[in-house]
Amino acid sequence: MAGQAMLEGKVAVVTGAGGGIGREIAIAMALAGAKVVINDVGASLAGEGASATPAEQTRGIIVQRGGEAVINTDSVADWTSAQRIIATALDAFGRIDIVVNNAGILRDAIFHKMSPEDWLAVINVHLNGSFFVSRAAAEHFRRQESGAYVHMTSTSGLIGNFGQANYAAAKLGITALSKSIALDMKRYNVRSNCIAPFAWSRMTSSIPAETEEQKARVAKLQQMTPDKNAPMAVFLASDAAREVTGQIFATRHNEIFLMSQSRPVRGIHHSEGWTPERIAEHALPALREAFVPLDRSGDVFAWDPV
Repeated sequence: MAGQAMLEGKVAVVTGAGGGIGREIAIAMALAGAKVVINDVGASLAGEGASATPAEQTRGIIVQRGGEAVINTDSVADWTSAQRIIATALDAFGRIDIVVNNAGILRDAIFHKMSPEDWLAVINVHLNGSFFVSRAAAEHFRRQESGAYVHMTSTSGLIGNFGQANYAAAKLGITALSKSIALDMKRYNVRSNCIAPFAWSRMTSSIPAETEEQKARVAKLQQMTPDKNAPMAVFLASDAAREVTGQIFATRHNEIFLMSQSRPVRGIHHSEGWTPERIAEHALPALREAFVPLDRSGDVFAWDPV
């Protein structure tokens, strides 16, 4: 199957497609033959303000390269406006085949200083937004007995990071949402997968670069351009991935990883049942060596991007 035609005849909605990874996915899907709805509210990284300009820039690139795209500036974080995002695809192109849940904002703060507003804003865009847009497309996917969801998760949720309780919780929640969709909609030939992308974009540009070590790290991150994540999104949306569902992939420069999902790692039983004292005396020593360390994304992905 030629890469250029992998999405021929399909219609894709890409949320947060006004810049960064979303823009690159929208462009790549258009180049692969899909008609694309570019959804972007044009807000700041923190979710403030609104502008059609980022989406218009993405559309300009797609049209310049011979593709077809329309713009939608509705917010994913509201049930009614999410319905309008999907309606845009139906009105413009007559169908919907692919949903890429990429829209996001950041409101980083150390946990004991995180405000309820910062918690709710991030959960609303990432987690509620992924549900609202996915749910809006679900009836159409069910009726046509086909469709593909691609959700953006993050190693911040899969592994951990400082100062991102809201973002990490939303991103890990998205993996459970994706698995649930995969289970519930398998009978309709609908697939749902996640990508944990690595890229230098607006979302990572806040990483400090004061010391020499930090500057070196940022220089390495800047090699990981957003377009490196687009091929996996195009593949997962295509018929070439017809048997791939319920999975979590990570894409990092020229690397692809299949991420693990929670399963029991070690068990212990006691014929007389457990008391708190017995747990301390027997269970803890038996289980402790299998404890997951208190590590962060950078500790697990400790080597330079290749």
